[in-house]
Amino acid sequence: MATITKRKNGWCVQVRRRGYAARNNTFPTKTEARAWGREQEALIDKGQLPITEVQLKVTRLAQLIEQYRSTVTPSKRSAETERLRLGRMMGDMIMDRLLIDLKPGDFAAYRDRRLAVVKPGTVRRELYLFANAIDVATKEWGYPFRSNPVRLISLPIANDARDRRLEGDEAETLRKALSASRNPFILPIVELAIETGLRRREVLELTWSNVDATRRIAFIPQTKTGQPRTIPLTDCALTIITTLTRSDDDRLFPITLNAFKQAWKRVQKRSGLEDLRFHDLRHEALSRFCELGLSVPELSVISGHKDPRMLFRYAHLRADDLARKLAGREWGAEVRQQGA
Repeated sequence: MATITKRKNGWCVQVRRRGYAARNNTFPTKTEARAWGREQEALIDKGQLPITEVQLKVTRLAQLIEQYRSTVTPSKRSAETERLRLGRMMGDMIMDRLLIDLKPGDFAAYRDRRLAVVKPGTVRRELYLFANAIDVATKEWGYPFRSNPVRLISLPIANDARDRRLEGDEAETLRKALSASRNPFILPIVELAIETGLRRREVLELTWSNVDATRRIAFIPQTKTGQPRTIPLTDCALTIITTLTRSDDDRLFPITLNAFKQAWKRVQKRSGLEDLRFHDLRHEALSRFCELGLSVPELSVISGHKDPRMLFRYAHLRADDLARKLAGREWGAEVRQQGA
């Protein structure tokens, strides 16, 4: 609450809040003083006034991360995944550190502890979250960090990119396991993912209003990158869609994410392909498109990738397929034939 005192030269108002520098002003009338006091308190509540270093001395990293989890995380499409990841991070000893005491060495030690338990890619994602939380706290919440200590350490090199594809009779094995599912949506969801290269959430959120069978396209308004895209539909994809029964729900597959996750786990166990992740189907789809001869720009329309280097992580061509494609072909002979 603002403290208002009558002085010879007017009404003095003082606003104090823990962690913030005291703010004072004098006005001719008590009404003006009270209004200014309320305005300053509102600015503090909104985080629009600078915090003194005292706030860093009384706030622990756990409190900052919890503030981030409750205010920033819910706005993200991957909110549930991020909430769980932050929850796991909360169990580390670094969370007890006061913000004023945080040094790059603390996060380097965190990195090394986590590398002994999880893969480098996981550690990188956790460090990105720490860095982003401190950036938000500095830019938007007024915490006076002089620098971001996370950005001063080396991140682990993640060499965990997967190249898992369906080999041999695995496609048929998978289909049999899918057909045995009691949920009628599981088989077409997986088959459509293989035919389109869509991510799991993109497939589950696909709506009838965003599918144009005449133009053979589907519009994906919500994507991982935040950039909507329109993808082409293959003959098989169109067949899968046309065999679905429409309901009052505009979604092609009126099923929850959790229900699908549980069904997919049962499919993995039933098929014996427990190392096959749903996201591997995206690798499979993009690799198949590559083998059909689509160029990198054409693939990017389907996948949504802006950086070709990221696209190459998904499009894994089989060397023996390329060898068959090159069999009997000679660069010099084909050049001479073109020039003839």
